This record gives sequence, structure tokens and C-alpha cells, in this order.
Amino acid sequence: MSDESQELGITESKSHKPGEWYAEVVQKAGLADYAPMGGFIVTKPRGYALWEAIQDALDGWFKETGVDNVYFPMFIPESFLEREKDIVEGFDPEVAWVTQGGHDELEERLAVRPTSESIIAPFMADWTRSHRDLPMRLNQWCSVVRWEATETKPFFRTKEFMWQEGHTAHATDEGAWEEVWTRLSQYEKVYEDVLAIPVLRGKKPEHDKFPGADTTTTVEALMPDGKSVQGATSHNLGQSFAEAFDITFADENEDEQTAYTTSWGLSWRALGALIMTHSDDQGLVLPPTVAPTQVVIVPIWQEDTKDDVLEYSEAIASDLEEAGFRVELDDRDERNPGFKFNEHELNGVPLRLEIGPYEVEDEEVTLVHRPDNEEAVEDRDEIVDAVDEHLAEIYDKLYEAAEENLEENVREAHSPEKILGTIGQHGGYVKTPWCGDEACEEAIKEKIAAEIVMQPLTDEGGTTAGEVPEPESDECGVCGDPADEIAYFAKSY
Repeated sequence: MSDESQELGITESKSHKPGEWYAEVVQKAGLADYAPMGGFIVTKPRGYALWEAIQDALDGWFKETGVDNVYFPMFIPESFLEREKDIVEGFDPEVAWVTQGGHDELEERLAVRPTSESIIAPFMADWTRSHRDLPMRLNQWCSVVRWEATETKPFFRTKEFMWQEGHTAHATDEGAWEEVWTRLSQYEKVYEDVLAIPVLRGKKPEHDKFPGADTTTTVEALMPDGKSVQGATSHNLGQSFAEAFDITFADENEDEQTAYTTSWGLSWRALGALIMTHSDDQGLVLPPTVAPTQVVIVPIWQEDTKDDVLEYSEAIASDLEEAGFRVELDDRDERNPGFKFNEHELNGVPLRLEIGPYEVEDEEVTLVHRPDNEEAVEDRDEIVDAVDEHLAEIYDKLYEAAEENLEENVREAHSPEKILGTIGQHGGYVKTPWCGDEACEEAIKEKIAAEIVMQPLTDEGGTTAGEVPEPESDECGVCGDPADEIAYFAKSY
């Protein structure tokens, strides 16, 4: 486009063309570019800074709860994968294989890790001798490759993606369950307290759990377009991996016991949820908790007021930086204030401070909120406290809007026609009694591409698998057979 404002602005509509709008926001807000290989992206500094904000929060919480960071090779020998048949069956279509190194063909194929249970578990077995070695809690920040991804979307679905994967071993089933709930709660916290996105806690149906797991728990986030995002998962692996990889220990009586293991992970899909949830037709919208720049100061001057306005603005920027805020003073000569406003809106800066000669004269500052352009005028002497309060208010606005979207889009239906009609008309989650038969999910999935994204659960004391609330009907919403479970159907990313 030749027109500069056209190049800067978002041309697609979030409500009418969410896919095209999303791709445009990602590129124009400087989060990512498309790599030359299909299905891969190049993460730009602003996009990676968002991932680092999530890393910083989670990594701190992990370490506070006894987790040690490690790093394992990205290549996994095929023989290691074969030691757990469920993994091979579950991941084989997704695995990228290395068959040659330099000019030499490899004696054994190496998998580019789709997940790391099969290479971490053998070492956990080597490192576990006694009950005193447990619990063992390991985590790595890395990338994984899932080659089957076809319809790719930056951060939501790419062939290579960044994530963290935790792997733990415990002496008891109760200890493993406590681990599962701890990590699920931390994932819920990062969505709700860092990303301003409310989530639903649940478990995946038996046929959709992690290969080899006893139970897969999940946090699910609802996007404004009515689709669900699997925000993070925490798996109770029972003893299947421990048995396959001989993770055993001597108990207090020196008797050999088999450990219980868990794994848990969150990927940069969380960034896709963040962008999709809060952003608008002006561009990226970010909560202050993760925004690389929390506050931008835009001085507005004429030649005869320039020195006074800049001096006043620089002093405010210095005070805010000293208080720990991430601040940018945009004093570019070659850009007018309107261009700067649009650019910082596009980039998602939560709070803009406008300072002209009137603000200098009155010893005030004009503050503008990114989500809704709400304005306020604050005293210069109180600016640090005022900025803190306004950033908290912006976070609350974003969370409340997302919470309203979630609350308004959980509906009940008790027949296949009503399930299909409700999802087709409104999107969102449709809650219905379910008999537990996968065929009932397929019947809906075939007609509207919606699936069971979760089943509700509660974690009594954090040590049990949870109890599903009593369904309001005892008949499956799809086939009419007796039902004692609840399923949430939705379209998903």
C-alpha cells in the first residue's frame, strides 16, 4: 500500500474476518513474520518479549514449588520412542525424522522431539534410587516439532513451537495428583493474573487424553469468535511411563516400588489467545503485565514551547522509570503526534501520556487508556501513583470484558439438534450430559467441526481425580442413552 496510514493501520475486521485480522495484527504490530519454510514463523523482539513475560512468571512459580530446570537433546533415538508404544501410536504422524548427519546415513533414526517423556524418563530412572530422591521435579524451556500441522496460524498452530514441559516422579499416587493440581492452578493463574483471560478448568475425555496418561487436565479459554483454546495441560501419567522406563525406588523398608509420574506444559499458544482475546480493529491490545512498553509519553509542542515540553516530559519519564515502569518517551521530530498515537495503539501500549504546553503550565498530565480511549487528567506530583492505578484499571477492564464473553457463552443443550444449532448460531461452549461414547462426539464433529474440549471437574483437597458435577439430565444430549458425565462441546483452535 502506498498510503502510509494504510500501511500502519489494520484493514481487516475482527468481527467479520477474524483469521485475516489476526494475521494482520501479528505482522503489523511487529510480533512475528512468516519463515521461508511453510508452517514456521520468525518471532520478532516484541513477540518474544511477550513470551518472556510468561516465562518469567511461570518459571518463578515453578521454582518456588520445587522445580529444577534442565535441558535435554532435541533429538530422540527411535528405540527410545518405541519403549512406550502409546507414544509411538499417538505421535507417529507428527514426528519429523533425521536420517542423515553430514554425508553419513544414521544407523538409527532420530526423532525431532514432539515431546520429551521418552528421553527424560530413562534419565529419571537412572537418577532415582531411593524414596529420598523423590519427588523429582524437572522442567525444560525448549521448542518441539509437530509436523502434521497444516492450516497454520502464528502462535496458535505452527510446526515448531516454543513451550515448557515439566516431568516429575513421585512415590505415591496422591503425590502425583497434588503435582497435577499445583501445575494446573499455576496455568490458571498465569492466564487470569498475567494475561487477563479467565479460563475453565477441566479434563479431556478418555479418547482425547495424552497418549499413555491416566488423566489429562486442561485449562480452556474462550475466544471472542466463539472458539476454544486449550490453554495448557497437566497430565497424571500414573505408572505407565515408570513401568516402561523402569523408574523405581527403594521405599523406607528397602522394598522396590514403581514411581508415579506427571507431565505438564504450556506453549506459546497462550500468545495467540492473548492477541485474539484483547486486540481490536486498531491493532494489538496488551495488559500492562506483559506489555513490553507499559507507558508511552508523547510530547506535543510548537517551536516556542519545545524545550519546556521536552524537559517536563523527560522528568516524568525519569520518575516513572525509577519507579519500575517500562516507559518510552517518543520525542521523534519526524513524526507528528497523530502518527505516534496510531503507532502506539497498533503496538498495544496500554497507557499513553500526552504532554503539551497546557499540561506544563498547569503541572498536570493527560492520560489515555488504550482499550477504550478513556481520558483522565492527573497532577504531576502524583503521577507515579496515578500511573500505577490506571494500569491496574486497564487490566481490570480487559479481564472483565473477557469474563463477560465467557459467562455469556456457556449454554446448555439436550438434543443433537439443539447442540448443533446453538454452536452454529452462537459459538461458545455447549454443555450437555454425555454417555461417554466417542461416537456421540463424532456425530457432532462430522456436522459442525465441534468437539468435546473438556469435562468439568473439581479437585477435592488436591489429591483426587476430581468429581464431575451431577448433570441436570440423566440422558446423553446426543444419543439419549443414560449419562452420568458432562461434556463441553466447542469449536477450537
